[in-house]
Amino acid sequence: MSLTEEELKKYLPKIRGRYLFNVPLGSTTWFGVGGPAQVTFKPADNEDLSFFLKNRPTDLPLHIMGVGSNLLIRDGGIEGVVIRLGQGFTNVFINETQIDSGAAVLDRNIAALSAEVGIAGFEFLCGIPGTIGGALRMNAGAYDSEISQLLVYAQVMDPQGEIHHLSSQELGLSYRHCDLPKDWIFIGARLEGKKGNSKAIEEKISSYLAERELTQPIKSRTGGSTFANPPQGKAWELIDQAGCRGLKKGGAMMSEMHCNFMINTGEATASDLEELGEEVRARVLEKTGVDLRWEIERMGFKEMAQTGEKAA
Repeated sequence: MSLTEEELKKYLPKIRGRYLFNVPLGSTTWFGVGGPAQVTFKPADNEDLSFFLKNRPTDLPLHIMGVGSNLLIRDGGIEGVVIRLGQGFTNVFINETQIDSGAAVLDRNIAALSAEVGIAGFEFLCGIPGTIGGALRMNAGAYDSEISQLLVYAQVMDPQGEIHHLSSQELGLSYRHCDLPKDWIFIGARLEGKKGNSKAIEEKISSYLAERELTQPIKSRTGGSTFANPPQGKAWELIDQAGCRGLKKGGAMMSEMHCNFMINTGEATASDLEELGEEVRARVLEKTGVDLRWEIERMGFKEMAQTGEKAA
């Protein structure tokens, strides 16, 4: 759909949140690259999001974006509406060993809160960049734990604006995977741990953070693990075997510290990063026979340098 900003303003439903038009998204992602979104919608709360979905133009594509920690926005930008959940989705409620969390709450904040109130089992969330909604979308995990192990139910809004409460089984959560269609939106979750000792929880979190600092390039512009671990072994080991540690493409590089982390060294484009990732996949496949699966989500259009055309 090719509409001007003024036409879009008339076309979109009147909401209580905010619409932003043609705003570059790159600066809001951890990689720091990528083109603009045609429309960015920041709903005020669940009711506002539901109203939008029930009254939206159905021929305008929808995309869901968190804090951009595990996301590569392509250089050509995104057509349609990018929904970004904000302050209205950050409520947290504690009941004994259960934590009810809005989808926009940072994973690390839930880990810190669990230490304060003495609920064990959430420590691994300190090592997962992003939000609870994003963690549910990919069944994120670290240190031999994953969010599906904590999940009582997720609150999910369907494309028609109706809310559902779904279990891990109903979501089809497995290793770094969720069966839920991309246009269903996580808006919150009930998570359950077990009673624990605050000091012991804090110590465990501290040990995880110390290990992370020693083994991951957390001070670089990166998007976390680039590829999911295959059944055949660790992704980083296969990347290393294929000689891709430190491999470069333009301003993009596979980290020397942890070669399953892709880095924007300063001047990378989204194309540099994606092409580097595909080069790594090709080399690993040739060397080991393993076809690595992207863990980083890629969104938007690529710019075709010769013709100016866009391709998804």
